[in-house]
Amino acid sequence: MQLESIQTFVVANPPPSFGGRYFVFVKLRTRCGIEGIGEAYTATFGPQVVAAMAEDLFARVFQGEDPMQTETLWRRAYGEGFSLRPDISLMGVLSALEMACWDITGKALEQPVYKLLGGLVNPRLRSYTYLYPDPGEDESFYGDPDRSAARAVRYVEEGFTAVKFDPVGGYSVFDPRQPTLERMDMSERFCARIREAVGDKADLLFGTHGQFTVSGAKRLARRLERYDPLWFEEPTPPERPEAMAEVARYTCIPVATGERLCTKYEFARVLETGAASILQPNLGRVGGILEAKKIAGMAEAHYAQIAPHLYCGPVVAAANIQLAACIPNFLILESIQQFGGFHAQLLKKPLQWEGGYVIPSKEPGLGVELNEAVALAHPYDSTRLHLDMAQHPLGYY
Repeated sequence: MQLESIQTFVVANPPPSFGGRYFVFVKLRTRCGIEGIGEAYTATFGPQVVAAMAEDLFARVFQGEDPMQTETLWRRAYGEGFSLRPDISLMGVLSALEMACWDITGKALEQPVYKLLGGLVNPRLRSYTYLYPDPGEDESFYGDPDRSAARAVRYVEEGFTAVKFDPVGGYSVFDPRQPTLERMDMSERFCARIREAVGDKADLLFGTHGQFTVSGAKRLARRLERYDPLWFEEPTPPERPEAMAEVARYTCIPVATGERLCTKYEFARVLETGAASILQPNLGRVGGILEAKKIAGMAEAHYAQIAPHLYCGPVVAAANIQLAACIPNFLILESIQQFGGFHAQLLKKPLQWEGGYVIPSKEPGLGVELNEAVALAHPYDSTRLHLDMAQHPLGYY
């Protein structure tokens, strides 16, 4: 087989926009007519620029090549421009292209990707969701522990056995900082209300976004330990895993991290320093499916577990499922509620979610097909990025 062409889709995610403001998809086609899809999770540049990057990388490295040569294509892309180092923008577009190559390979061999990466280990994948407001509710929901606890109960009744929330406040380009007393009190109230509401029927996943200094994260962790969260997510910024390791050694709450990391090399530092025992690679950023499989192998040797991250579209979700299905150290999968709404509309056949678990598809490749009519009907024309950080210091000011 030879790769012949690429088509990109920059898709606006309509309100309530769970999963981000937009999704960037690619479709690769071989000369023999097999098509594969991928998705880039990258936030540094506008999505139209990201789509152009994917087209450029395809033309220079992938066009005319065999899509089954994923290792060779990955290495050539990784070294483009005399780089050979983790680059979050390159890894976003490379992840999308690599993902599409695996989709093509699976279709050509008439096998799901997980069968090509060791076979099915986990026939059901435990999933969790953020606590999201109902349609029509305003942003005040995210600061209300009582409404969040009620929503947690409803998710548990649907079948979820874990819920995530992040009441510590905004994140800034000037982080890390000390948490305010008000936000620490609110965080403790969230944990208390939700634990009281769900009892032992669901794990609590405490999310942060690298806002805090080591000492600040320790102060917050000390308050949360009595509620036994399953994890404390990204308590310090991602640049220095050595600093995050200080938090991990201090608290009995497992530390989770990885949504802003890419390649085996950055995750190796996390494991070597003991910064986290739960790794959260996003397959639209980390370097693709095979790179994530390598990271899972390294984690296995450190008795660390994998909880694939998702705050993007359904194609990355499908890739996350392929990885989770074939690794022995899978912990839990992030979902956007039950993968309904616009995530389901973007696929010809939605992802299968049953009673708190995602069921890996038996279809070849990634197991999903992009509904191109829906994607083309929702072009993204804003200049805003996928996510925003505050442009001024937060906290005591």
